[in-house]
This record gives sequence, C-alpha cells and structure tokens, in this order.
Amino acid sequence: SAESPLFIQAPQPARHSILPSLEAGNCPRLQPRRTMKCLTVFTALAAVRPRVAAFGRAPHARPRTNLASAVEAPSAGSELSARASKLKQVLEKEYITFFDPMVTSWYAPEVSFRDPMTSLSGVDSYQNNVDMLAGRTLMGKVLFEGAGIILHSVTGGEIVERNGEVAVDDIITRWTLRVTAKVLPWTPEAVFSGISVYKVQPGGPEGLQIVGQTDFWDSINIAEGTDSLNAKEQYQEVPKPTAVQHFLDQLKPEGFVAPSAAVEVPYVLLRAGDGYEIRRYPGFVGAQTTYERRDVGYGSLGAFSKGMDPLAPSICRVYNDEDSAEPTEKTMTWPLRYAAPGSGREAPEAPPEAAAKAGDGQWRTVRLVPQPETVVAVRAFEDFAMAPVVRKADRELREMLRRDGLVAEEGSGDFVRFCQYDAVHSMGKRRSEVWIDLKDGGHPY
Repeated sequence: SAESPLFIQAPQPARHSILPSLEAGNCPRLQPRRTMKCLTVFTALAAVRPRVAAFGRAPHARPRTNLASAVEAPSAGSELSARASKLKQVLEKEYITFFDPMVTSWYAPEVSFRDPMTSLSGVDSYQNNVDMLAGRTLMGKVLFEGAGIILHSVTGGEIVERNGEVAVDDIITRWTLRVTAKVLPWTPEAVFSGISVYKVQPGGPEGLQIVGQTDFWDSINIAEGTDSLNAKEQYQEVPKPTAVQHFLDQLKPEGFVAPSAAVEVPYVLLRAGDGYEIRRYPGFVGAQTTYERRDVGYGSLGAFSKGMDPLAPSICRVYNDEDSAEPTEKTMTWPLRYAAPGSGREAPEAPPEAAAKAGDGQWRTVRLVPQPETVVAVRAFEDFAMAPVVRKADRELREMLRRDGLVAEEGSGDFVRFCQYDAVHSMGKRRSEVWIDLKDGGHPY
C-alpha cells in the first residue's frame, strides 16, 4: 500500500567525501560554444593516472650446459620484482600528491596514454596535462578547481613467464577522480572512477620504465556479464562519442535541489558506475524504531534525538513478507555518530544521552543499533518514496549488479532498504536512494 514519502535528506556536501577525509528536472541547456570550450579543456582529464606492465629478459637458451645461465633467470626475475615493487610505491605517492612531483625517471620519453576520450604521447605532454588539471598552470587556474584523485588499490606487477621469457605482469590501479569546472557559471563537478593499466619494460634510469597507460571508466567500459575481480578481462573499449556524451552529461546544470535536513554520514566513493554508485561507509551507531507510518517514525526519532545532531540519511527497511499473516516490522534508523578515520571498522560508542534513555519509558520502542563499516551499492531516484517506486529502484539496482559482476550480501533480497535526505516539506529536486550491501569478496574493493 502507498505510504507518504520520507522527509529527510543530508547535505550534498558529502559528495566531496570521495576524498580520504572521511571518504548523481528541468535544467537549462548548455550553450553550445561554452560546452565545446569546456569539452576541449576537459580532455586534459585523460592524463591524470599512471601506467604498467612489463617484459623481462629471457633466461639463457641452454641452461643445462652452463651453470651461470642456470641462475640468470632467477636473478633477472628477482631484480625485476624489486623494481616493480618500487614502481608501485612511486605510483602510490604520485596519486597521493596528485603528481606533484611526477617522478619522470620512471617514464619512457615516448610514453603513450589513452583513455575513452583522449590519447597522447610523450612524458612532457602527460605532465603538462596533469599540471593543467591540477591548476598548476595559468590555464588550469582559470578553468579548474578542487581537482583530486583517490587511489583505492595498486595490484599486479608479478613476475611471470611468457613464451619462455621472464616478464612483469600489468600493474593496475583503481581510483576515483573529481574536478570542478569553475569556468562554467554553475561550476559543475565531473566525477570519474575506473582503472589504469600500466605497461612497463626493462630500461631507463630506474631499470624499469612505464611505456604505456590505458584508462577505463567504470561508467562506460565494463563489459556485461564479466567477473568484477578480473579487471583486465572486464573492461573493454567503447566508441569515443559514448565517452564524450557521458562527460557532457556531467556538465549539465543540476537545477534547484531540495535543501538537506542534516549533515550526511561521510563515505568514500569507490565507483561511479552506469546507473549506480559503490560507496564505503564507516561504522556508525544509530537510533532505530519500528513504525507503521513514516511520519510517526520521524516524530519518534526526532523527539528522541533532540539535541544530539542526528545525521542523514534516514534509513528504512521494509521486508518482502508484508502479505504474510505476521509480517516483519518495518524499521527506521537515524545515524547518530560515525567512526573517525583510522579508528577501525566497528561502530563507535553511542552518545551518552542516547544510551541513557534508549529502550526506557516513552522511548521503549527506540533501540541503539551498531553498524560496522560496509560497502554498499546505491541507486538514486527522484520520485516520492512510495512502495512501487522503491521496489522498482531495488530491482533495477540488482540487475545492474548482475550485469557488472557484483555480488549482493546473502539475505539482502529479503527486504528493501531505502534512504531519504530531503528536509520536511522541501521543494526542488529530491534525493532518495536504495541501498544493497555487497558481499565481502563479491566486489573488487
């Protein structure tokens, strides 16, 4: 049966929480000349991630007759392994500092770069593009602000044998990039997540050098039905117009957005996918109550948490047994406090005033629930959070997870979990979401 919509929304500022500081209506059309100008400039986006895969030296052709050649391959492999490990450390530092400095001694002079929109060659071209995007050039200062890239992982670089030769496997990084186009009056933020595949080979002043980098975006390059844990097989190239359109869509004005009701629980944006996001939320403790009508649930939690500065979103769980003789009660949870960065995966202690009264007297229906750190898939919707709308969004998200090789937590299909951030009776573009926990090992994060 239809219910009245939820009433809470957290401030959009948490979008900045793709950074480690923990951590998408009617719109006017873009002016063609300004759009093309921005598009031209933003091709610089392509050049902000590094690269690696490598090839080693072949062992002696006749190891059985020459003792020195019998140890040549292990020595070459050990040296390449040490160089590859060092290169991965260099890449980590470059990401953390947004390539300031860029350690050019690890790059071949004619290093190549490709992403869905851009291709270039030469270490100088690469560095110039990075510097412009980061606002370290005159043009960059005019066009961009707030550029940042978050590194999620660096993998690969193992020593392998290919056709009898020692080689270094590709190095793969996973990242999320954001940048604001301040040249446009509404200062849109473009967000990309994806992988960089680095090709390397022996040589250069460091003994190993990056010779090529290929970037893929999670939003357009994931092949349907592939394994999310096999990056090199999951990502495929797409026509350049597809990438251009995706970029232009991010530059459109968002329109009037409904005001938020509270500060949002921060999160790390792991993936900006095709129709969904993947986020990592810190552990948090929340106040939870059962409800029949959402407005009653809001009233109860609002009175309980007065003076505690509860956080957004309001998280509702509705089980799929509502037609049974004894349906499971619906619950609503308001986060009260989240774990500080570096404090572990578990939920923090509840505020003392909450712990003192939860479950007592008039608050007997309110209990405190800890939620450990979790990785969730999220699909946003703008319509009022009525039952048919919420269940449709949940079905769509589950299909997207199957499409992209992601695995939901066992038992998550027994209910729908939806969140709302908007202030009570607010006007403008609304923000509501469905959440599905992802299984440990069922995603690459």
